[in-house]
Amino acid sequence: MWTEIAKEISQATGKPFEIKDRRSVGGGSINQSYAITDGTETYFLKFNSASEYEMFAAEAVGLKEMYDTHTIRIPQPICWGTTDNAAYIVMEWLEFGRGGGSQVWEAMGEQLAEMHRKGVAEQFGWHRNNTIGSTPQINTWMDNWADFFAEHRIGYQVRLAKRRGGNYPDTKKVVEKVREVLADHHPQPSLVHGDLWGGNAAVTKEGEPVILDPATYYGDREVDIAMSELFGGFPAAFYQGYNAAWELDAGYKQRKDLYNLYHILNHFNLFGGGYGSQASRMIDRLMKD
Repeated sequence: MWTEIAKEISQATGKPFEIKDRRSVGGGSINQSYAITDGTETYFLKFNSASEYEMFAAEAVGLKEMYDTHTIRIPQPICWGTTDNAAYIVMEWLEFGRGGGSQVWEAMGEQLAEMHRKGVAEQFGWHRNNTIGSTPQINTWMDNWADFFAEHRIGYQVRLAKRRGGNYPDTKKVVEKVREVLADHHPQPSLVHGDLWGGNAAVTKEGEPVILDPATYYGDREVDIAMSELFGGFPAAFYQGYNAAWELDAGYKQRKDLYNLYHILNHFNLFGGGYGSQASRMIDRLMKD
């Protein structure tokens, strides 16, 4: 496997590469991750079973789409594929630092806003499905944001949650309520990270903000800001920078919990536990509003 991956890196970069050393590193809960080096160049490698190839392919294409906006630092994908019953993705190695001052986080907010502004489409969705964690994420193109989010985000997750044993209202009723809440909201289809919690934002040792591990699609830019608030980890300077570059709409605070319901339902579908009751409370508030 290692020899084949080294050959693919050589072909992708046009430079000879032979793995002289590899070490296990952190890189998420569902994949094995390594730093691999030939003594000069170092790359970040993630791999999983061969059945997960599409997940890595979608991640690579999503990273490239964000990278090509030339707005915020994104780990550049190098190559991806399958070998010896394993699927893998290789990307550039970035040395991360600790934290970062307010100026760095302000810059991250500004640069994310620029990515949202520059990465645009005519519809909501993406040209391929991908995953949110390990859950399939449906990205079929739709003209209307309310329809897209109601059906492909909340409706899909509620159906999965019911199969897992979640006690929620009729899926059709929830979908219609979401559609009703978003009916008068007509955002620009912006390229969004899609899974922007604190663990997917970092700062290099040189003080450059980075976002990684995306669940990319074209949607309402507010979904990224909403998730950044869900589990914390983003300081006030991040939001100051974002709003200075592109101020959020006045209705964002009313939509924030609805957008985060998607992620709480997904956490229930992935991990179970108290996320189920948290989702239930959020749906109850939604249905009563």
